[in-house]
Amino acid sequence: MKTSILCLIPITIILIASCEKDDSTVIKKEKITGFVQKGPFNNGTSITISELNDNLTQTGKNFSTQIIDNKGTFEIDNVEFSSRFVELKADGFYFDEIAGENSSARLVLYTLTDLTDSSSINVNILSNLEKERVEYLISRGSSFSEAKSQAQQEILNIFDISKADMASSEYLDITKQGEDNAILLAVSSVIKGYRTVAELSELLANISTDIREDGTLDNSSLGTALINHAKYLNTDNVRTNLTDRYESLGVSIEIPDFEKYIEQFVDNTDFAFTGFIEYPETSPYGINILNDKDSVFTVGVNDEYSMAAVLPKGASLKIKLEFVEGGEPVGAYWAFEAAPNGPINWKNTIYDSEHDTQTFEVMESGKIADLRIMFLATDESKIKINYYENNPDSVTKSRIITIIN
Repeated sequence: MKTSILCLIPITIILIASCEKDDSTVIKKEKITGFVQKGPFNNGTSITISELNDNLTQTGKNFSTQIIDNKGTFEIDNVEFSSRFVELKADGFYFDEIAGENSSARLVLYTLTDLTDSSSINVNILSNLEKERVEYLISRGSSFSEAKSQAQQEILNIFDISKADMASSEYLDITKQGEDNAILLAVSSVIKGYRTVAELSELLANISTDIREDGTLDNSSLGTALINHAKYLNTDNVRTNLTDRYESLGVSIEIPDFEKYIEQFVDNTDFAFTGFIEYPETSPYGINILNDKDSVFTVGVNDEYSMAAVLPKGASLKIKLEFVEGGEPVGAYWAFEAAPNGPINWKNTIYDSEHDTQTFEVMESGKIADLRIMFLATDESKIKINYYENNPDSVTKSRIITIIN
């Protein structure tokens, strides 16, 4: 009889739990707040906060809110993200610190930020300018912090500004003291200049595209556009306009010392300035006595000339006519037609018969100024034309014209 021995061999079944590696970081914020500033954006401006992955691509998760006052303040409560990177988009009207009034159209500005250590995020011109460059650098392997720092320094270089320890753009505020905030206001003012909102939007887009791949502004016409407006900025008006705006909102602010950075850009830039006041050879009123092509003019009611100038936005011009020597006048040495072909964009002082002088000043920049003028002296005489270009108290150039009978 066979005996069967059944051996029970214990089998240990090892269950291996397959778990996906979770690389995501859940970030919960009870509140995200901030300011949108050009000047300050207006109440009702829409704010969209979009979650981004590590490549700064939108994940599809968005939160919306809006600015709640005319100081540009926004806030959003109880948000949760699966990434530390977000994009803020502001779309609305703003207070124009150059013109001292609200914008006539909406402006869109962006900020890219890391929410890890902050719940207070601002949107401004610098944060908008660096966006495309940051995205490109990250696509080439840079970390977020490296890309932000590099892009910011490259943008500052455009404006001849160097500051190694500059705070990140989304933490800057034009209403507070400090060199970093001063730099923001300086760049913001130069970028805006005397442009319309459409022109500003186009300039921002063109600069962002130009610097995207190499970080330098290679299009010289864009640089010229910057210096042409920077040279004519009235920084006193910028300071006054912002102070008055915030005071009207019940807020006392401290405008930083931004003026020096604009002066530094104007003095040191290699971009070519082309925004000179122009004096055309002729106008509909006749040969232009302000153009230096001709220096001899004739006397007579039928010998009519013009005094024409074309001013860029922000430029100013005063002309002083001054008798030097020569024949006897007929009441005066010159006269201009008041009607029906009266002065365009000129205001004038009364003819000073004691000193034989008269001053004319352009009323509004960005437009042509013109008038019809004639000479009345009975014999040959000489008249000095004094030009006060962009400085009402200093003669920038003079020339003598000869009047013959």
